[in-house]
Formats: sequence, structure tokens, C-alpha cells
Amino acid sequence: MKTNPGRYFEDFRIGETIRHATPRTVTAADGALYTALYGSRFAVQSADAFAGSIGYPGAPLDDLLVFHVVFGKSVPDISLNAVANLGYADGRFLQPVYPGDTLTAVSDVIGLKENSNRQTGIVHVRTTGFNQHGAPVLEYCRWVMVRKLSEAARPHREEVPSLPDAVQPASLGLACPPIDLKAWDDELSGSPYRFGAYAAGERIDHVDGMTVEEAEHQLATRLYQNTAKVHFDAHAATGTRFGRRLIYGGHVISLARALSFNGLANAFHVAAINGGRHVAPLFAGDTVYAWSEILETADLPGRLDVGALRIRTIATKNQPCTDFPGRTEGGYHPAVILDFDYWALIPR
Repeated sequence: MKTNPGRYFEDFRIGETIRHATPRTVTAADGALYTALYGSRFAVQSADAFAGSIGYPGAPLDDLLVFHVVFGKSVPDISLNAVANLGYADGRFLQPVYPGDTLTAVSDVIGLKENSNRQTGIVHVRTTGFNQHGAPVLEYCRWVMVRKLSEAARPHREEVPSLPDAVQPASLGLACPPIDLKAWDDELSGSPYRFGAYAAGERIDHVDGMTVEEAEHQLATRLYQNTAKVHFDAHAATGTRFGRRLIYGGHVISLARALSFNGLANAFHVAAINGGRHVAPLFAGDTVYAWSEILETADLPGRLDVGALRIRTIATKNQPCTDFPGRTEGGYHPAVILDFDYWALIPR
């Protein structure tokens, strides 16, 4: 066979390294299209003049755009036959990425666990994205439920990796140059609220909602060269338990992050991903809302220019977040689709 049918659960081996195709040069056009898809308004990623005034050589590409492009590289080798992408942990942004940089990706298989139904299994990988100089720009772990080709097949070895609950603050800030606080303009950034204005336990309803259209989520997933069948093949999807295409989970993350501007406008840089869970599927026609809780505030060693907010953002579908729907005794409020825990840097 010259075509790629994708790997099934039994094809993975703990300890193997997978080098992914295809190198991708990211451009200002990618950044503009990303803005068109999600409406992100963070000033550092939106304006060369703003970014240059505070210490960047120019506007970096949105952190989550970088995440999605690196993620997309891994899909043909990791999750082409996925049932669902389940979660993330231990993600760190290591260098800023600018228009003109070329990204590649490599994944290490760090865990395998067969499900009791013998039809699927969970694959854990650690994926690293590199720029054209071979320098790592992003590293994260994820786990995905993958179909088995043969119900009788067994994994060569099973192991569930131990992952940290959160990235430590001392590891943050590698992708953020020193910031000139005198040049930071609160009016242009969209908010007067800096690091000292936020406290652990604070909740913020981001108010706005955004309805997802069929064309835009497929355009976004193609932008990242993500080839997962569950997002594109409507004919095949009729035979699944949902009977329709699933929207890529990263699309939900970017929508929630863009919505969070209303309340967190100065939290300009996603520095780390502590954990994330896609609680329920999202479909075209649904409207996404979001709210955030400040879990922790932290100083960064040797940095007097920025502090870190540990943020837990909850996204819902067809349910405004006035009442902060989230975890319940039985699991989650039925409207919740995403529970995302990350560190963001914000000026002092």
C-alpha cells in the first residue's frame, strides 16, 4: 500500500520516536486567518508596533496557532484513527514564533492502555515542535483514544505515564523577552488590569458568545493540516454514535481563549498548558461561551516585568456563563465542553 491508513492502537510501541511530515512555514497570512477564525484581540500578537515598543522584534504569532500547527503535524501518525482527543498536560512554550519561521514536529510514545471494550485504547505521546534552526519552540503531552484494527490484538506493553498537575512557575517565561513596562499602553492593550489586580479564587464571566459554523471549523482544521477523519468525513461520521462530524477540540480552545480577552486582555502570552479535558463534543451550529477562574498567581524568578496567572477556563455550548457552570457532584454541568488549565503572563 502506498496510501496511509493511519496507525491503530496495536501499532504503537512505548519508547518509539515518530518524526512527522510536513514542515510548515508559518506566515503573517496564517496569523490573519487565525484572527478571522477566532477574533483574538491580544495587542502583542495583533500589532508589530505594540510588540516592538515593549521588547519583541515584531508581533509573534499567536501561541495557540503555534500549538495547533505542531499538533496538526502529529495527527496522521498519532490520531488519524482516533475516536477522540482526550486531554493535555505538561505543555511549555519555549521560544516565540514569528512569521517566516518553519515548524516541524517529533513525538515520543510515552504510554499505552487498552480499554476494557477491547475495541480501542489510549495512546499517550509527548510532542515537541522545532523551528528551522532545530530549537524547540513548544513541548506538550496529550492522550488520545485510538481504534484497534483487531479486537484480539494486545499491546506489547501497557503503562500510564505520571504527569505533573501543573508546570512550575520557575519554568515559565522562556518564550517571552524582557518587557518594557513603561512602553506598555493599557488603553491600546484594552484593559487597565495588570498582575496585581487579580487574585486566586476570582471568577470572570467573559460574557460574549460565538456560534460555530461548519465551514469555519473545517477551514481552521485544514489550516493546521490536521487530517483526522472525525472532523472531515461526514459520510463516515453517519456510522458513529454522534452521527455527524466532530469539531476539532483545539478549535474550542482557541474560541475560549479569544473570548477570554473580555476580562483578561492584558494576559497576553500563554506560557504553559497545565492540563485540559474535552468534556463533551461540539458541533456546527452550537454557540460557545466561556468563563475563567484564577487558580493561582505567581512571581517568575528573576522577572520584575511580568507575573503569571494560572487560569482555568471553562467553555460551554448554548449556555451563557453567568452562573459559572462547571464541575458537579456527578461530573460536569451538561453544557460544559472544555476544562482548560493554563499559565498566562501579564505585565506588572
